[in-house]
Amino acid sequence: MSFTLCTSGSAVMKAGVHANSDATASGSMLASWSDEAEGRIEAETRRTWVDNYAGLSTGIKGVLSDVCSSLIAMNIIAYDTTGYLSREADILLNVNDDKASSGLRILKDFKSNELKTP
Repeated sequence: MSFTLCTSGSAVMKAGVHANSDATASGSMLASWSDEAEGRIEAETRRTWVDNYAGLSTGIKGVLSDVCSSLIAMNIIAYDTTGYLSREADILLNVNDDKASSGLRILKDFKSNELKTP
């Protein structure tokens, strides 16, 4: 199901102000990239985050949103880099890749059944 883990607006925002307007306005492209990102997150972490989203803590939802929107943003940027200023697309791709990679590491190590005491 598209856009369970993040909003399209958060992904478009991370793609930057020079993102291709056809890509940022296309509901079908964004939905497809959302499905791919959500599937990748679940495959890499081996957890069904989408089906169990309602029961997750706010903090984990934030990490999921950050990872998912970064993965979608990278697709938006890669779709057409001609509108970006010199090296802007590379920088945005690198920033989003770092966010996605570090977030996926957190989600892979997440222990939902560990009790935490203050």
